[in-house]
Amino acid sequence: MATLAPGVAEVLRRFGSAYLHTHALSTAQAKAWRGIVACRTAALGGQQLSCDTCGHSHWQYHSCRNRHCPQCGARAKDAWLQGRLAEVLPVPYAHLVFTLPHSLNALYGAHPRWVIDTLFACTAQTLSEFAANPRWMGVAGGTPAFSLVLHTWTQDLQRHIHVHAVMACGVLAQDGHGHAQWSTPARKPDFLFPVQALSKVFRGKFVAALAKAHHGGDLASDPQGDDKAWRERQRQLYQHDWVVYAKTPLGGPAQVLEYLSRYTHRTAIGNERIRAITAQEVVFTVRANDQGGKRRQRLQGTEFIGRFLLHVLPTGIKRIRHYGVLAPGCKAQKLAAARLALHMPAPKSQAMESAQAFMARVAKMDVQVCPCCKVGRLRVVGVLLGQAHLPSPHPPNEPLNRGPP
Repeated sequence: MATLAPGVAEVLRRFGSAYLHTHALSTAQAKAWRGIVACRTAALGGQQLSCDTCGHSHWQYHSCRNRHCPQCGARAKDAWLQGRLAEVLPVPYAHLVFTLPHSLNALYGAHPRWVIDTLFACTAQTLSEFAANPRWMGVAGGTPAFSLVLHTWTQDLQRHIHVHAVMACGVLAQDGHGHAQWSTPARKPDFLFPVQALSKVFRGKFVAALAKAHHGGDLASDPQGDDKAWRERQRQLYQHDWVVYAKTPLGGPAQVLEYLSRYTHRTAIGNERIRAITAQEVVFTVRANDQGGKRRQRLQGTEFIGRFLLHVLPTGIKRIRHYGVLAPGCKAQKLAAARLALHMPAPKSQAMESAQAFMARVAKMDVQVCPCCKVGRLRVVGVLLGQAHLPSPHPPNEPLNRGPP
């Protein structure tokens, strides 16, 4: 019999004990587990809201705000999106995807932080070097504007390490008089770089970084670190093309923001994709084709948990990073110069208010209106404090290490 409220939290409650009997959790995984199970429950505390018209009352419990929680992604996405409204330039945007071969999955399992940081660095270096080349941008030494977003999953929760790049078509450069100018791509306004050339440079940079780390002793736990396995993996890395995928160029600012929001704060799977939880299995939907078709997939409950935990990132890893014009250290200056070069109006003090109005239109709801009578306003009439410490995922008296993490 399926549960009435299928979701990741319910999967962890139902199959968690069986999974933890043979698996240990990393610190980040345990923190995510505790947060997801407690999210929007009395364990985190909350407020009692009452309608000033019809008397309806309900409790609104706090969110865990863990980035791996499928219930918290929407709010974090909206807040992030609001902050990006003033940063989109009035130029075409392109979407590219840089993917690591599956032969590096074992290395990721042992050294996830190194793989992630190197993937970001090699992708950013590749895009920056191409952007600075006059062959592609018409000027030498231009500064691009792009953001990278890390994903580690496929639709069925297998490991698939890649970054999405959303990049403005053009670069910030200087004219002959030292003034800032925006230079459009040399071939056509909405075309950046040939993906075949990007792929070769990206692969070369990553493989070189891998060799340097290997010979420098920085990958001590590499499962393929011995000479024979190392040579075989190197052969595999060079044998296959590292395909950089370029999607259809994006349109204006509204489309760019909407597109960005699909990728920025997604978790490996959202609750809306979980269709049922039976006594043994989790049933969820996966994409069946490029036309939006769906099919159902079934996994044993413990297998589902294991796959979900593959995508809990190490503590402190930033999934979203910005470069060039949008780099945090110089964004204020360079973004202002890009806006000036593109003859954009200066940002006004009421920009934040406009952003909030925009998000209200996107949400299409007023959270203070009573959900019962649709007329009254909700007021706080009670407060519940959350637990100081959430309980461990492991049952009482259960050893914390009974197998590999």
